[in-house]
Amino acid sequence: MHQLEIVAHQQFGQLIMTARHKQKYYKLEINRTEWEVPEIYEKLQAVGSGAYGQVCKARVRGTNKFVAIKKLSRPFQSTVHAKRTYRELLLLKHMDHENVIGLLDVFHPNPEQTTLENFEHVYLVTHLMDADLNNIIKMQSLSDDHVQFLVYQILRGLKYIHSAGVIHRDLKPCNIAVNEDCELRILDFGLARPTENEMTGYVATRWYRAPEIMLNWMHYTQTVDIWSVGCIMAELMTLKTLFPGTDHIHQLNLIMEMLGSPSAEFLSKITSENARNYLQSLPPSQGRSFKDVFANANPLAIDLLEKMLELDADKRITAEQALAHPYLQKYADPSDERTSPLYDQSFEDMNLTLEQWKELIYKAVINFNAPPSFAQVLEGIN
Repeated sequence: MHQLEIVAHQQFGQLIMTARHKQKYYKLEINRTEWEVPEIYEKLQAVGSGAYGQVCKARVRGTNKFVAIKKLSRPFQSTVHAKRTYRELLLLKHMDHENVIGLLDVFHPNPEQTTLENFEHVYLVTHLMDADLNNIIKMQSLSDDHVQFLVYQILRGLKYIHSAGVIHRDLKPCNIAVNEDCELRILDFGLARPTENEMTGYVATRWYRAPEIMLNWMHYTQTVDIWSVGCIMAELMTLKTLFPGTDHIHQLNLIMEMLGSPSAEFLSKITSENARNYLQSLPPSQGRSFKDVFANANPLAIDLLEKMLELDADKRITAEQALAHPYLQKYADPSDERTSPLYDQSFEDMNLTLEQWKELIYKAVINFNAPPSFAQVLEGIN
């Protein structure tokens, strides 16, 4: 960012902070939960909820712009909750890319009366997207051109995320949002950091998870996300889940049936003796031909799939390499596939008290600068 842009960004941010303090807030009840939001956000409508909060669609007053507002659920219930809140806030704030969800605004009720002592609620404002890839897959078959464009955007967003030093860890169709113009954004990256035990209940998650992370075989790298993109791309092409395992063992069997028995070189990299023994106990398999599985598919699509669904993570293609693959040549533009500054994850090693996490979050909220494009929208209505 040029110096002038930085100054403009800061000035816009200051405008929004000032405007926020002038804003009146109003209360309403949504799904038995009280919301208190600035008057600039109107016509709130519930669109979803999860373990970590509720999400509403809202219109920015005086405009045709819609946003998503997430009210975090009990952000300060424990140090674990508070650290997760801080992580989500920092990650969203860091991400500034057309194919990645980012933070437009963050607020807490009644800023004039809220102090660190009575700071209880956090609301995050992000882009509103019309649907996710799950909806798209259920609704219609996709042309090869559609698949190219969607996969290109996923990889373009991933290149940015990976260049920040972040691994998504949980890419799946419902974590990829698309609007009516087929513009795509990646959601929910690396937030919860669940342990393997916690993940066993998430069937859909397992289907897209790289084998090395699913079974704790070895230290994993950013290419775990590329495996997930391969599974998603296959599903876009066939409208069927590629590896719909009912449990970890079944999942592994499906992968080996498709890819064939692992090489001795690959087995030597597996740190888990149990996993290594299990793989060696499986009947020898040549695997299946991708050309047979994806009959009538574009040969270039099949070639890219084979490079993404490589069992050995060290040999798996990277996001940047995948963007240069001939299958995506129609959309590729290296000058428009930008990278990110490194994301500062030093807080992950910090052992703070609940009050200390709360203070960090409070400061991050009150000092937040809206992105220039959204700051201009808000400035125009104040």
